[in-house]
Amino acid sequence: MIHRVTRFHLIATICLLLAACQASAQEAGDSGLPAAGNRRMRPDSLPAHRKDSTAGPIRVADSMRAAGTADSLRPRLDSPAVAAHPDSLAGQAGWTRQPRYDSFRAQVYDRDFPFGFVSGDWMSEPQPRKPVSKDWLFYSLTGLVLVFALLRLAFAKYFQDLFRLFFRTTLKQRQITEQLSQTPLPSLVFNLFFLVTGGLYIDFVLQHFNRVPPGGFRVYFLYAAGGLGLIYLGKFLVLKILGWIFNIPTASNAYIFIVFVINKVIGVFLLPFLVLLAFTDGTLYQVSLFLSAIGVGGLYLYRFFLSYAAVRNQVKVKPFHFLVYVLSCEVAPLLLIYKLLLRFLF
Repeated sequence: MIHRVTRFHLIATICLLLAACQASAQEAGDSGLPAAGNRRMRPDSLPAHRKDSTAGPIRVADSMRAAGTADSLRPRLDSPAVAAHPDSLAGQAGWTRQPRYDSFRAQVYDRDFPFGFVSGDWMSEPQPRKPVSKDWLFYSLTGLVLVFALLRLAFAKYFQDLFRLFFRTTLKQRQITEQLSQTPLPSLVFNLFFLVTGGLYIDFVLQHFNRVPPGGFRVYFLYAAGGLGLIYLGKFLVLKILGWIFNIPTASNAYIFIVFVINKVIGVFLLPFLVLLAFTDGTLYQVSLFLSAIGVGGLYLYRFFLSYAAVRNQVKVKPFHFLVYVLSCEVAPLLLIYKLLLRFLF
């Protein structure tokens, strides 16, 4: 009961306070207005000769134009920001200045000074691309692969015996050697195949070292293939003459046979690398060139090993004498030919 009385008194007190505040606000508003009987008509404070300002159009001059204030959002060419960041692309061929499009973008460029945007927009003019046509090389390599496939099918027995003898996977080496020696047609065809692949490989190596002028790839291929043909023809004739002079025809024939067997294997080995060297670049090109050079070098070393093993069984020759022969008859002519090519062709 006591709680209810206390709550009633509190609500009544709040209502009385709100009523008093409303009454005081009404008295203050009424006191600001003059009484109806005390109101007097004040004369017009404007002179009679002044015209109504709303009668005609009002012409107000632009205060910004009168003061000569420039647009603050457009960067001036002589401002410190522009002078501190000169155009890095000015004077370069293929670049033209483009106008800015709106003031907000200009303001962003003007305030973002660390990136040098105040130098303006630049657009690169497309340059015409002149691709190097390799159609003839594609068709040449395609024809070379087709020729190899036809040789592989036409002389399957010769091809199989050739690699069996090379890898020494059979004990009938003398018999296989006689069989290969008695088939001159496939031997001649595979020797010509070696001249073509070897000439292309030499041409690609010269092109890698910037020794082939533009448009001279085909001519240098003819030089390389013809040079290889002359080198091995001369070697064949010299070995035949030496075998006849020293009465060792069997040893000379065995050496000649091993030389041309390795050449045929090199011709087949270079075929996939020619495709990679012709149509790749970058890392794959470098790896292909390196692996092909290592492979050719390894095959030549293997040829020297087989030649020494074949000659030693028929002629009493020491390793030192055989090394002297290799350096004088194998390495020295190649170095001489390379020197002549550098002098007369390059």
